[in-house]
Amino acid sequence: MRIARYTVNDEVSYGIVEGEEGSETIHAIEGDPLYTEVRPTGKQVALEEVRLLAPVIPRSKVVGVGRNYAAHVREMGGELPSEPLIFLKPNTAVIGPGDPFVLPAYSRRVEHEAELAVVISRICKQVPVRRAGEASLGYTVANDVTARDIQAAEDQWTRAKGFDTSCPLGPWIETELDLSNAPVRAWVDGELRQDGTTADLLFGVAELIAYISETFTLLPGDVILTGTPAGVGPIEPGNRVTCEVGGIGTLSNPALRRD
Repeated sequence: MRIARYTVNDEVSYGIVEGEEGSETIHAIEGDPLYTEVRPTGKQVALEEVRLLAPVIPRSKVVGVGRNYAAHVREMGGELPSEPLIFLKPNTAVIGPGDPFVLPAYSRRVEHEAELAVVISRICKQVPVRRAGEASLGYTVANDVTARDIQAAEDQWTRAKGFDTSCPLGPWIETELDLSNAPVRAWVDGELRQDGTTADLLFGVAELIAYISETFTLLPGDVILTGTPAGVGPIEPGNRVTCEVGGIGTLSNPALRRD
């Protein structure tokens, strides 16, 4: 099931996306699917007639995971981690499909990072690996936009990864996904830059939920970014970055700079 958050005539709604690519229809549902049972209202609208929004605005946090693909670790000149490397992005970083992300004035090298993202469905703490699947509503596509020069210059990653608009999410939440070998790709102006697969994750989704929930209480709507494959590269003002996770869909955002 694909759950979208969208607006029509300035009214924000949730709905279920159905149909083949290019002819999808959204069936409106009551309330917020994080807190209420999915109940169709009977209203429907063509996908092309709505503006898709970020499928979730985290109530508290986005938890990022660094260095979770071996090839990406090698391209960055690092060592493989013995346990997940986690960091936080504020919810002010989140934008939706088509929204521009703003390259920060304090950085001269900003890069894309296509990622599988997990949306948490319930309050949970110290979740065992075997029950981690119960904690997620589903999955979406993320771009962990990173000021690479700032990341290299500073001991912590807050300014490098937490700036406003640095976390595009979308196009919707897919509640059922085969995590064993889902492609994770990124294009910049149509040029393929990243071409990986979740089969190469050093720490899988269940392991990440278990590990992160040892430190943080996870809340409904929290998002976990699971890491990026090799091929990250620079973004210039005017570029359009398109990220894809197989089985979910594509997320596309333009870059701009306000100096």
